[in-house]
Amino acid sequence: MLQLKSGFLFASLLAMASILIPAAGIAQTARSIMERVDANALSQSNSVFSIMKIATCKYGISGGKVRCTARATVKRLESASINTGTGGKDSQGIAFILEPTSERGIGMLSYTYDSNKPNEIWLYLSALGKVKRIVSSNSSSSEPVSLFGSEFTTEDQETGKLDDYTYTLLETITFKGRKTYVIEQIPTPARARQSRYARTVLWIDANRYITVKAEMYDNRGKEIRRVIADNVERVNGIWLARSITIMNLVTNRLSNMNMEALYFGVNIDPALLTQRSLTDTAFRERHLDALRSQAN
Repeated sequence: MLQLKSGFLFASLLAMASILIPAAGIAQTARSIMERVDANALSQSNSVFSIMKIATCKYGISGGKVRCTARATVKRLESASINTGTGGKDSQGIAFILEPTSERGIGMLSYTYDSNKPNEIWLYLSALGKVKRIVSSNSSSSEPVSLFGSEFTTEDQETGKLDDYTYTLLETITFKGRKTYVIEQIPTPARARQSRYARTVLWIDANRYITVKAEMYDNRGKEIRRVIADNVERVNGIWLARSITIMNLVTNRLSNMNMEALYFGVNIDPALLTQRSLTDTAFRERHLDALRSQAN
């Protein structure tokens, strides 16, 4: 992690103070950085309509490069989201599979809260014809939920909940030619009982305030998952990564999420972001068609 000192040694009499004071300064600075990262992530969900592709495969390492060892399973989705709540710090989002056609209509609705209120998630499986409520990762659930069969999970996608962690700035480095903060994220005891991650190390772009790399560790100190972000662009004044890859280091399985199209400032009817959209095809398509027309 990035170690930002809160003071300098001007005389030997200040030596002890300069050792003790920075500890509090570092914690505060690390938190402020993560607040900006979280604010940037939240801005990516405000009145947004997107089309994305998620490719999942078993992988191996050949010639120092990560490669799929079998044909990837590819799914295309479209999603919409808005920010809600006090100060726009909560969010509501919905996503549906477009392809393959055999899975078209499978959807997920999520409500994310900045407060201690547990996030809410509903999954619609068209084969069963019913909605299933899923307990979110910040509640008493033992396992996070996979997003459409990929390695991305509800826990990995969360914003907010900053009070569930403590942060330490470890160092400032140059990563891929850019100034980067390396931050250690440790869950509080209450959060640790609900998370598979005992420790996460984050690489934060120091100017764009996005996570460009993350390593997640279990309670034995073993790295179990890794995230790499690529193709960072500024869209509508917001920095974001159009390509994100998450690697499961235990199962040697990875998923890549690629943003094919992204439209900010669209007019999203809140009625779309309800359970009715999961089960009522005509209702859902009417609202989605309105969004598609704005994107053209």
